[in-house]
Amino acid sequence: MSLKTSFLSFLLGLLLMGCSPKTYLHSTSQAIFQYQSSSTPLISAHRGGGDYAGYPENCIESFEWLAKQMPLIIECDISMTQDSIMMMMHDDALERTTNGTGKVREVSWKYCQSLRLEDNKGTLTSYKIPTLNDVLKWGKNKVLFTLDVKRSVPFEKVIELVKKHKADSYAAIITYNAQDAAKVHRLAPEVMISVTIRSQDEYQRHHDLGIPDNRMIAFVGTREPNSSLCEFLHAKGIRCILGTLGNLDKMAAARGDQLYQEFVKKGADILSSDRPLEAWRTIKPQ
Repeated sequence: MSLKTSFLSFLLGLLLMGCSPKTYLHSTSQAIFQYQSSSTPLISAHRGGGDYAGYPENCIESFEWLAKQMPLIIECDISMTQDSIMMMMHDDALERTTNGTGKVREVSWKYCQSLRLEDNKGTLTSYKIPTLNDVLKWGKNKVLFTLDVKRSVPFEKVIELVKKHKADSYAAIITYNAQDAAKVHRLAPEVMISVTIRSQDEYQRHHDLGIPDNRMIAFVGTREPNSSLCEFLHAKGIRCILGTLGNLDKMAAARGDQLYQEFVKKGADILSSDRPLEAWRTIKPQ
């Protein structure tokens, strides 16, 4: 039995028995993120799933709450303070998600430690901003990560910490162009990379820069999936991430959550959603 097949059998067993999936990961990111015809569709919680009341985005307590309810990939965002501490924050500024003010790159980590996080409706919580170090330490054997590295953060620093935690076994790095993807691959050939591939030409650009198929996860955009593109990528062993965040999530909320199943049927292997619980309840194995 292959490593991936073993993982999928274990996951299905958990689901059938009704066990908590909190520690469902007994495989590596390389095995789970690569496509096979038997691959189980998965959910990625966009920004860690911060669209639920009382659970802010990019927050360990939110990650924990979701991971107790479903097998989970967490997409989360890395920013860096003035004194070079990598912390979890999507925005350039602190106002929307905390009770603080100022641009992240212009404030100290000491100041950020004094703040509390707000949920997406602006309700203040008791939760604090975590560092990337905190997140990688917490997530081992619990979840997978896709790490969104903001422009002010050097890939070198992120990869150094990933290697320190041996997190290449449970974390992939997100890139937005082929040149950045090639850089990440040079720095860490063992790390899985989320790459933007919305056409065969975009695939070819990554391939020509030396990124192996078995290190790519393809982000195929935020519109309904192109079945022929997904088939092309699947033939190369590449899983497809569909960003349902935004319009497709709103469409599912309005028309019915069965739309998530339709996206999977069209070739999406991983749904990156602001409604991870609703999406998982629809696509999970019965």
